[in-house]
Amino acid sequence: MQNDPLLQPYDLKHLRLKNRLMLSSHEPAYTEDGMPKDRYRAYHAERARGGVALTMTAGSANVSRDSPQAFGNIDAWKDEVTGWMKAIADECHDHGCAVMIQLTHMGRRGRWDGNDWLPTVSASHQREPAHRHFVKRAEDWDIARIIADYADAAERMKAAGLDGIEVNAYGHLLDQFWSPLTNEMDAPYGGDLEGRLRMPFEVLRAIRDRVGPDFLVGIRYTGDEILEGGLTRDDGFEISRRLKESGLVDFLNVVRGHMSTDAGLTDIIPVQGMRSAPHLDFAGEIRAATDFPTFHAAKIQDVATARHAVAAGKLDMVGMTRAHMADPHIVAKIMRGEEDRIRPCVGANYCLDRIYQGGAALCVHNPSTGRELDQPHEISKASAARRVVVVGAGPAGLEAARVAALRGHEVIVHEAANDPGGQVRLTAMTPRRHEMIQLIQWRFAECTRMGVTFHFNSFADDETIRAETPDVVVIATGGLPHTEILGRGDALVVSAWDILSGDVRPGADVLIYDDAGDYAGLQAAEKIAATGARVEIMTRERTFASEVMAMSLTPAMRELQKRDVTFTVTWKLDAVERDGNRLRATIGSDYGGVTREREVDQVVVNHGTRPLDDVYFDLRPGSTNLGEVDYEALIEGRPQEVTRNPEGAYQLFRIGDAVAARNTHAAVYDALRLVRAL
Repeated sequence: MQNDPLLQPYDLKHLRLKNRLMLSSHEPAYTEDGMPKDRYRAYHAERARGGVALTMTAGSANVSRDSPQAFGNIDAWKDEVTGWMKAIADECHDHGCAVMIQLTHMGRRGRWDGNDWLPTVSASHQREPAHRHFVKRAEDWDIARIIADYADAAERMKAAGLDGIEVNAYGHLLDQFWSPLTNEMDAPYGGDLEGRLRMPFEVLRAIRDRVGPDFLVGIRYTGDEILEGGLTRDDGFEISRRLKESGLVDFLNVVRGHMSTDAGLTDIIPVQGMRSAPHLDFAGEIRAATDFPTFHAAKIQDVATARHAVAAGKLDMVGMTRAHMADPHIVAKIMRGEEDRIRPCVGANYCLDRIYQGGAALCVHNPSTGRELDQPHEISKASAARRVVVVGAGPAGLEAARVAALRGHEVIVHEAANDPGGQVRLTAMTPRRHEMIQLIQWRFAECTRMGVTFHFNSFADDETIRAETPDVVVIATGGLPHTEILGRGDALVVSAWDILSGDVRPGADVLIYDDAGDYAGLQAAEKIAATGARVEIMTRERTFASEVMAMSLTPAMRELQKRDVTFTVTWKLDAVERDGNRLRATIGSDYGGVTREREVDQVVVNHGTRPLDDVYFDLRPGSTNLGEVDYEALIEGRPQEVTRNPEGAYQLFRIGDAVAARNTHAAVYDALRLVRAL
């Protein structure tokens, strides 16, 4: 362990960082009233307890009132933020973890109709495609007050006892000033590179004057926008040189790309099926050119890549942010020699996508993330061991088995298929989404390590389950596709699952009616289009693939648009009938009064699943609770004590899609909060 590059300390001026792993600045959107209160603190404290050397809060904290809340940002312009940030810093420091915060003015990357309804401001009137609104071009008094706001916010963070701050200069206001694509200012704040850099450097100078030479100040910026007419690679190297020579910053945190579109943001922060660590070599070139402390994060999701980044001298500190959302104890497991037990980040991006849809970050793999106060990452032993039978080895069933085993119960799992996985195994058949299988592999390995008994190829009925003499039965049998939604012609359609599994061959001219909006419809379209077929995806909604959020949609769109797939919204499939060796599809509209027809040779319906719940209902009469769940107890983490049938032999519960069609996160969350109280 002493020779592990990741475990070597790093001295950043006066601050000794105990290892080379960090959480880069990010906003999980756990704020309350713009403040990082207990939920926010608990999230960062858990990662500090897990051994990370540096945690950067906020992505980003707003320094000005006219930089409105966009996705749960911290309001760093309020004096009350100091106390809340001090609580985070104090608890993380108790675990030997340094704490910083990223400060920003978002400029055009927000909306004017939030908070105080102030106009957003930028270096031009140009709107950002991702946020789709028009902005005010900054006046001299705007610039002066925003510079002062940065300094005030930095002073608050120093007073809170943080180890430093990071200024955001990519995508947000400062980058909008120094990019030629977004700066339409006159001198002295526009024109050539010197003019465009003036405002950001005045911000850095004001911060340094306010906090003094010993408080750490860094900057996160793009070294190459990869946009025609934008900042070039040469610009990035010149800016890096000027930042170092200015003496105003203590470290560089470099990214590559732009975030003005969903696709651009996804290239900066790659998702599942995209290349890992795509900008690591670029960051290493910046470090080599500047010989200055360099940080970087962008889909560095595994320890081997992080170790290479340090060993090869590409980075001084490695950001593994989403990886620490999946497993907050990465460093602790490395130090214990349990690297193989790290819960892997599968790149599903449920974390970031939920934020940009106006929610809060959750991990598809780890339901405790963001719920540290209610669903701790550590599972305690039960006071007495019980015999728990789980039916189904998909994500819900495996999570139930894992948590029950951690509680010290005897666990038996029956699975009808040859292998564990359920619907996730079907999802992972699409090469671009193959990483999802790690959800299953990790849980199965953990269950096997703890001695869970598995019976595969076991289509367990009620007699089989009763023969196990269980104390608790958990039904996690999932669901089957539901396609019976038409006025006529249900027997003529196939499901998205039929296509993905290979049970049905793709047609040559295909209509996909997607009334679920999830990944299955897109994946079926991708598989069919890859054969050269003509494909139309239709939905009755105003947007297609409504359950697939913006960043995760990007790689799918690139593939489907390349194949010339047609997307049709606001139309619904009403009926299908045979017409010779073809099919005639009748489509209508919720808006009424119109119908159309399509002549195709295959109709695929994606309409979610219906629970596969026969065994649950067969077992209900013999259960003590008759399947009833006390929702108050479930939410509060108390044991289930409902008794409706005192003569029953076991408690009975069902979870995941065996209840109703939802998603993978819902399935594992069902399992965690139910079983941890058994």
